[in-house]
Amino acid sequence: PHPRPSMVLPVNLSFLMHKPTGISTYARHVARALRQHPDLDPIFLVADRHDDFTAARRLPISAQMTPEQGMSGHCRRLLWTQFALPRICRQLWAEALFSPIPEAPIGAINPNFRYVVTAYDLIPLRFPQKVTPLLAYNKFYVPEVLRRADRILAISTATARDLRSFLQIDSRKIEVIPLAYDREQYYDRNLPRSNYFVYIGRQEPYKNLDRVIQALAQTPGDIELHILGQVDSRYAPALQQRAKALQISHRVKFCGYIPEAELPQRLGQAIGLVFPSLWEGFGLPILEAMACGTPVITSDFGSMPEVAGDAALLVDPYSVTMIAAAMRVLWNDEAARSQLRRLGLERVKAFSWEKTGRATGDALHYLLDR
Repeated sequence: PHPRPSMVLPVNLSFLMHKPTGISTYARHVARALRQHPDLDPIFLVADRHDDFTAARRLPISAQMTPEQGMSGHCRRLLWTQFALPRICRQLWAEALFSPIPEAPIGAINPNFRYVVTAYDLIPLRFPQKVTPLLAYNKFYVPEVLRRADRILAISTATARDLRSFLQIDSRKIEVIPLAYDREQYYDRNLPRSNYFVYIGRQEPYKNLDRVIQALAQTPGDIELHILGQVDSRYAPALQQRAKALQISHRVKFCGYIPEAELPQRLGQAIGLVFPSLWEGFGLPILEAMACGTPVITSDFGSMPEVAGDAALLVDPYSVTMIAAAMRVLWNDEAARSQLRRLGLERVKAFSWEKTGRATGDALHYLLDR
């Protein structure tokens, strides 16, 4: 291969899925910004099926290495990262790599090679599971990648704190660059309010849905909870059993995966987003709900106050009573809803993918230019 400009930058997008998960959404928006950065020459390592990447800037790789293929895709991606990715970097004469997930080759590609990764959260270390196929990945591989990284882009100050406290990573190599939301997709449509609260995301225990269902039982009987997100057979049955025991099964709707184009309407017609997670690296649904003019109930610690500011009802996520009280406020108090709607619409102005992408490009350029 012929030498390329000194700023050539392979970007690892081997994990990219078509369904717009939070990480995929982040990666696409950041990639768009990197294409426009005047001092970077990004080469996107991405499957052919992602046609939003121009052929001139794309190096095609297998499409069978994403979470869509389950554990087999995960294992293929890790093997590719350790063995094929170093070879690709050498062929491109690259001196650095950007991986928007905390995955990178453990072995040295050359003595001067550097890499930057994005860190979302350390939830597997904060809430460890005794038996999981990803135990070694979460406990050993990801921490080792983060320790070896030349720079870590943390999506919140809360994540940066966890990197320091859990992994003792030097704060000088951590840069906080918050996430954002799609302004063309999420905006206030001034839709009529319906009779449901909405939750968006996974159903794992740290998401705190069990307490949300208990809180729902303390609200008026015609209010529903709509749970948006792929139904997880590991956790949904216990949640359904809780609703049954409280005699509110008819009020708890597991809606499954909702296409992103439909989410703004679901959010815009809700009484509010209820999102009192026990921990989040960021909490994208908070911004998306606020942008749609929907009031938000979320937790009073971790990254969530950092994202919500004073534009949400902050509750102790361990208190069913507090969650229920906040839900009743949004149902009964029109003045409170109006105020939160106004504050939320103002709050989201501080976040944009353009700002996130620009800060990411500048961080990468700084590393390469050292």
